Amino acid sequence: MPAIPEPDARGASTVVIERLGSKGDGQVKVDGDWISVPQTLPGEEVRIIIEGNRARLIEVVTPSPDRMIPPCPHFANCGGCSLQHLSEGPYRAFKRSLVINALKSRGLEPHVEEAWITPPGTRRRIGLAARRTKTGVQLGFHSRRSHDIVDIKTCPVASPEIMRKISALKELAAPLAPLKGEMGLKITAMPNGLDLHITDTATFAAPHDLMMAGAKALAAGFMRVSIGDDIPLQQATPEIQVGKAFLRPRPGGFLQASAEAEDFMASLVRQHLKFALEVADLFSGCGTFALRLAEESRVHAAEGDADAIEALEASARAAPGLKPVTAEVRDLFRNPIPAVQLSHYQGVVLNPPRAGAAKQVAEIAYSGVRRVAYVSCDPGTLARDLRVLVDAGYRIVLIQPVDQFLWSTHVETVALLERGGTA
Repeated sequence: MPAIPEPDARGASTVVIERLGSKGDGQVKVDGDWISVPQTLPGEEVRIIIEGNRARLIEVVTPSPDRMIPPCPHFANCGGCSLQHLSEGPYRAFKRSLVINALKSRGLEPHVEEAWITPPGTRRRIGLAARRTKTGVQLGFHSRRSHDIVDIKTCPVASPEIMRKISALKELAAPLAPLKGEMGLKITAMPNGLDLHITDTATFAAPHDLMMAGAKALAAGFMRVSIGDDIPLQQATPEIQVGKAFLRPRPGGFLQASAEAEDFMASLVRQHLKFALEVADLFSGCGTFALRLAEESRVHAAEGDADAIEALEASARAAPGLKPVTAEVRDLFRNPIPAVQLSHYQGVVLNPPRAGAAKQVAEIAYSGVRRVAYVSCDPGTLARDLRVLVDAGYRIVLIQPVDQFLWSTHVETVALLERGGTA
């Protein structure tokens, strides 16, 4: 294994990148340790300054044939994307490899489909940070591995409707952003307009400032604006169509980042569970799967967020032609639905946070329910939970990576399983 190369007069060493790490950094092994070098690719000869277990890139001496020009002018500094310099084919392979490697670490080696990639400009939900400085307000994303804010003017990932409001958002943030800490702005592009939710405003922002900011947001074209826990101001009700239902999310409520990715994942889940007379939707959120599944099946939804359950129930009541939908507010981490109750269902769908669903999956494993659709945002916890289900007699039918966070190192996965049968 190579030792640390002799540095030049500037303290820079020349190395060849050996692999692409799971966080999207190029990596080189030096004195037995892997050193991460952001924005580099395997096979590239680069000049770096080593700083602990990371390195600062000085120059790419010999670029990889897989390198492309990043489409965003902020790529060098912004922490929102880490792989814009990697061409499409290797990028798809990288996303797929994240899932393959996680499964393999648990002794699982099913076929993994090619990654489904969300197109640029289709992210309907983004979160921005704002901070007041001596020279004005910074509004944008965090710098990589830093709390610094990169002031953005454009973002090729986000929907054009959101980007057209960047100047207006910066103006709105001016009287509300704190000097220390940061203010959060969550913007969601709905089919009928933009929804804005602002949190962590400056303590010196008076009620009058908040009201004026809300009024300006409506005048700037936002259909709803909510600041903290205050009653939102709105000139229309944000809504999205979910199958036959219309969902009206709460201010700041969770939605999948891409409508296209949500539709694709939901189509896989619906196809898998279409013959189930009764389905349990666990970690249901506001009902993006439950409301679609209710077109064919009776659905019981469980979710820890009371606001999300309230939105789901309201949408189900108003939608024509759905099978019965019941819902409960339930902490599935501490109080999972027991196996004996799950055994009454023919299908289960679960979409937990990054921590996965270890306790709930243990109950599913004992339940004997025939079909399971597991939608995951973390390959590691997915692999852990699938190991439990496979050991209990479930067969993996499909593993489909879904890239709805374009040019990042995050990947969603839809895993479809059946009880018993042969491979």
